[in-house]
Amino acid sequence: MSDWTAGYVADIGYTYGYYTELNPQRIRLAFLSQGLHFPQVGAACELGFGQGLSANIHAAASITEWHGTDFNPSQAGFAQELAAASGAAAHLRDDAFADFALRPDLPDFDYIALHGIWSWISDENRHIIVDFIRKKLKVGGVLYISYNTQPGWAAFAPMRHLMTEHAELLGSEGCGIVSRIDGALEFAEKLIETNPLFSRANPLVGDRLKKMKEHNRHYLAHEYFNKDWHPMHFATMADWLEPAKLQFACSAHYIDHIDSVNLTPAQQAFLADVPDPMFRETVRDFMVNQQFRRDYWVKGERKLDPINQAEVIRAQRVLLTAHRPDISLKTTGALGEAEMNSAIYDPILDLLADHKVTTIGELEKQLDGSGIAFAQLLQAMLLLTGAGQVSLVQDEVLIIQVRRKTDKLNTYLIHKARGNNDINYLASPVTGGGFSVNRIQQLFLMARQQAKAGPEDWAQYAWVILSAQNQKIIKEGKTLESEAENLQELTTQAKVFAAKQLPILIAVGIG
Repeated sequence: MSDWTAGYVADIGYTYGYYTELNPQRIRLAFLSQGLHFPQVGAACELGFGQGLSANIHAAASITEWHGTDFNPSQAGFAQELAAASGAAAHLRDDAFADFALRPDLPDFDYIALHGIWSWISDENRHIIVDFIRKKLKVGGVLYISYNTQPGWAAFAPMRHLMTEHAELLGSEGCGIVSRIDGALEFAEKLIETNPLFSRANPLVGDRLKKMKEHNRHYLAHEYFNKDWHPMHFATMADWLEPAKLQFACSAHYIDHIDSVNLTPAQQAFLADVPDPMFRETVRDFMVNQQFRRDYWVKGERKLDPINQAEVIRAQRVLLTAHRPDISLKTTGALGEAEMNSAIYDPILDLLADHKVTTIGELEKQLDGSGIAFAQLLQAMLLLTGAGQVSLVQDEVLIIQVRRKTDKLNTYLIHKARGNNDINYLASPVTGGGFSVNRIQQLFLMARQQAKAGPEDWAQYAWVILSAQNQKIIKEGKTLESEAENLQELTTQAKVFAAKQLPILIAVGIG
């Protein structure tokens, strides 16, 4: 009997994650910052969509026609369930890549996306994907691809190999992948405790093992325990994509665009002397010990003239999506934690604090006389958006068009929150993407939909749902046992929700 999994973990479902870099709306600012033309995305495709949460959120929150495939039929089934709930133009299938590439009913695409999947598939499937991109990505179209990268994985790759060998050879038959993962992690820890020369030469391996133990086992199964696992140098990726006529555009991870938080002055000067832009990316990966790249590639790079570039940047709509008093003027890059310049960031954040939509150009006018230059404002928008504190906003006409679909999808997801904690994202018609909303907050939103008056009533509503399933709140690692304790904590959370999260959710079209 043929193995339809091709060595990929299929006996445990992928996590219900949402990945903001997959949102086509984000192409615009990244490309504009590099002075590049960006496409209008009318047709998009996600290859290896997992549970399909990202694909469905992006389909519901846009007028883009989405297609995609994930070979796991249970995951494809869930993705189709979400598409039916929203009524979005999302055509999500369980085809293998080879079969999907041969479908005659696929349009040509403005945008094709792969999140992580490239690192976990065979060379045969990589060839199929590259040929698919070559044939189906339009001229001017964008590929988003993320993948495990060298040199960041160089030290840990032997340990990963050891753990997968343990899981395959010594794992208990019939106990499932989770049991085998736990056994492999325990074995690896015991090995490190013997102080082998390998761990002395690679002292960070032990720390990474400890961090692995904290992760969801579903995530670990797909991240580390597939048959194929190939971290790849940037230059090797470029060689793979060359037959599809793709050129590297820029990083899709906005923080990567800010050299000051990732590179020392000496490193910046060294990179500036590297004449070849592709080789420069390889050198940069060594400087930051890159483990995971999130990149945009384009079929036919075209430069914007400086006047047009500045005009389109100024027209970009933005919205503060974090509670202003809670925002710390710190960010994290490859160099670690960095302090943001308060003379630049405080005035910008203060102008955005009302959670009203504005444009970068309007911000520039309001900041006139502050000494903040346009280039500094653009960098601030990249950094704040990359940190999740600012979101890019769609045109008003588009927001109105998609609101019905996002409402239907969110209602469906919120009803699922009654029974489990699987999905912690809802769809925003304002940003065109997903927004983090945990289970308890979703229950509060459901209470509001049921016309419950305020935080106390929202807490009571949530407690009725939780207590019916013998579930209790955990606070600071301790389970709250009594009804009074649970209601008190839920009421506290509801009051914080009303003061901090709800105004933002209303602003992004969710509340």
